[in-house]
Amino acid sequence: MEEALHCEGCGAEIQTEDKTKSGYVPKSALNNEHIICQRCFRLKHYNEVQDVEYTDDDYLRMINQVSNTDSLVVKVVDIFDFNGSFITGLQRLTGNNPIILIGNKVDLLPKSTNRNKLIHWMKKTASDFGLTVQDVFLVSAEKAQGFDQVEKEIEARRNDKDVYIVGCTNVGKSTFINQLIRRSSGVKDAITTSYFPGTTLGFIQIPLDRKSYMYDTPGVVNRRQLVHYVTDKDLKVITPKKEIKPKVYQLQDQQTLFFGGFGRFDFEKGMKQSFVCYFSNQLMIHRTKLEQADEFYQKHVGELLQPPSPETLEQLPELTKQTIKIPLKKTDIVIPGLGWITVPDGGVTISIHVPKGVNISLRPALI
Repeated sequence: MEEALHCEGCGAEIQTEDKTKSGYVPKSALNNEHIICQRCFRLKHYNEVQDVEYTDDDYLRMINQVSNTDSLVVKVVDIFDFNGSFITGLQRLTGNNPIILIGNKVDLLPKSTNRNKLIHWMKKTASDFGLTVQDVFLVSAEKAQGFDQVEKEIEARRNDKDVYIVGCTNVGKSTFINQLIRRSSGVKDAITTSYFPGTTLGFIQIPLDRKSYMYDTPGVVNRRQLVHYVTDKDLKVITPKKEIKPKVYQLQDQQTLFFGGFGRFDFEKGMKQSFVCYFSNQLMIHRTKLEQADEFYQKHVGELLQPPSPETLEQLPELTKQTIKIPLKKTDIVIPGLGWITVPDGGVTISIHVPKGVNISLRPALI
């Protein structure tokens, strides 16, 4: 039996089958004297960090290594999929190390969003999930917004210690790290002149100074994320690319809104009022009568109710219903991975239908 090859950079076992998984190299690279995986190759030659997926068990085992270090942990989440992109149990896995929380994709929020409310909600929700964070920062890794403050904060809090960047797949963690690399000229020189000693399986070492490193940890696949059931084509429709434009619907009770075929909002009981929908500008929203909604969905999902495409429909969990009484105050109903609906006056009973496993939540309205 042939002995397994390991990447000289991050220590991952070399494989030639799947580009999205750790240790991938093209078959032609197997003849090289020094074999490094594509992820390490891109960092060494292009100063770019690439996200790869690990299984949950491997990931938890790797992140657990952080608990034995004296370091700073920077956790990146997607503002539009906070619950889905949150790694539960992180405090237990990272020990007593301080944690900074980064909310990515702030450029896609409507300008009128109350950012202080959002930061407060993120802190509170993290705490509800059992994670104590030192501070929360909002950035756009894509547009390089908010990085001056984040850089200063990381430098001030790390006290010459190492920094570990953690996050689920699809939160923009790699883009976040790449922005930090671009802003630091010293890092570029260090990367292009050395291989990285693969002391810690799966982590990529990026020198910060002569004594300390920033570690890119692989992205964990969180099964509560909607993105894992969706084709790339559908993902482009449900993921905002530009600032979200709110859509307002005047509804009587016993009316329903469909968000493509991914979600459904039933206004069960209450006075007529306007509901404000914050979703990707490309996602089609359809209104119908509640009594016809089940039949409407069965008849039109994958066609009029697009997306999902037929490929996504095959793997999408069935929609499950949750009925909620909204208190008498302005409230957001958040569907992780899709967006949110603002109930302006409250005092209504609504039902939300979302794919099984996706957990909706309520928060004080951000706008």
